[in-house]
Amino acid sequence: MPLIIKDEYPETLFRKDGKRLDGRDINELRPIKMEVGVVKNADGSAYLEWGNNKIFAAVYGPREVHPHHLAKPDKGVLRVFYRMATYSVFDRKRPAPGRREKEISMIVADCIEPLLFLELYPGTSFEVFIEVINADGGTRCASTTVAALALADAGIPMKSLVSAIAVGKIDGKKVVDLSGIEDKAGEADLPIAITWYNEEISLLQFDGEMDLDEMNEFLELAKNALKDIHQIQLDALKSKYVKIQEETNKSKEKNEKKGDE
Repeated sequence: MPLIIKDEYPETLFRKDGKRLDGRDINELRPIKMEVGVVKNADGSAYLEWGNNKIFAAVYGPREVHPHHLAKPDKGVLRVFYRMATYSVFDRKRPAPGRREKEISMIVADCIEPLLFLELYPGTSFEVFIEVINADGGTRCASTTVAALALADAGIPMKSLVSAIAVGKIDGKKVVDLSGIEDKAGEADLPIAITWYNEEISLLQFDGEMDLDEMNEFLELAKNALKDIHQIQLDALKSKYVKIQEETNKSKEKNEKKGDE
């Protein structure tokens, strides 16, 4: 998949054959890969490749709150730290967290917190560290998706997963899963997240121009795409435990053979 690394945009975001610049149809997702249990020293972790985005998420907790004054006596605290590596974008990013990183950290926390039973963990904290090692549009949605997956991998009680995606308008056409160049050069951008235990919207941001009818169409497009993303999350979790079960069965068979000998 081609990666646009400079702020130089073509006159049209569609090819002559009607496909988008990366070869996708208007309702087609970028290739998505998810895996859990990738950071061994974390309580839970996940890795996501979404198009050219490559993102790790690691979860630690429940553990003591630092600084102590942030602790709450009646519930746990969720803290999210979204960071972009200095080499994750074409123009080298400053190492210190910027305003955008702090904003996305807050957005991800607001999306995920309603899913957790924090009242079960008073006086403690859960910390989610998100590291973007390659960025190409939609990192806030991808980060929300992979952070929820990492929390589930940690075995933390959750009402459901949350999945997020950005839909938008480019060259007058409604498209699903905006790439980096489509996000910057398109006419409208609508990041949206859904919590699956109640199928309610937990994130809705908007930049650009659209009327109410278009908004409803965008929401329907997003919901259909998010069902596919949710299934990929579930498959990633399931594959881990299928692998554990297979390894356990092999070990059991090996021990039984030794016993017969």
